[in-house]
Amino acid sequence: MFKFEEICELIQLVGSSGVASVEVDHAGSRVRIEGRPQVVAAPAVIPISASSVGAPELQPVPGVAGAVAATAAATEDEENLHVINSPIVGTFYRAPNPDAEPYAKVGDYVEKGQTLCIVEAMKLMNEIESDVRGTIVKVVPENAQAVEYGEQLFVIRSS
Repeated sequence: MFKFEEICELIQLVGSSGVASVEVDHAGSRVRIEGRPQVVAAPAVIPISASSVGAPELQPVPGVAGAVAATAAATEDEENLHVINSPIVGTFYRAPNPDAEPYAKVGDYVEKGQTLCIVEAMKLMNEIESDVRGTIVKVVPENAQAVEYGEQLFVIRSS
């Protein structure tokens, strides 16, 4: 059985690592933690007196209000994010050749229709273009990494 502290530690690790989800089996117990939770309103913590229920008084959990506020702020930032996904299976290249500068780097402003990378498939070089204008926030795959259909390539903050 998992201890409360172990579960809290797993939640922090998943939240800080950007992993989509983790499932752990340990000593006959299983816990699954999903990363990037959807924002939902936090339930109100109402103190209940020991005399009304016959149990100790409940107290708000420290840090929950701050975590909810941080999640709400992160959601507002994510609203303008646009993801460019791979339209094919192939090999991701950031530049037209090994000696050239990358088509796009984190922090670059790109226009709609601008080439961002190449995905090589069956010896054909397919230029992947931006379908929005904005600033590159993240380049997901490493150079010369194999990518799958639908896999994230770039995250762009659209403007």
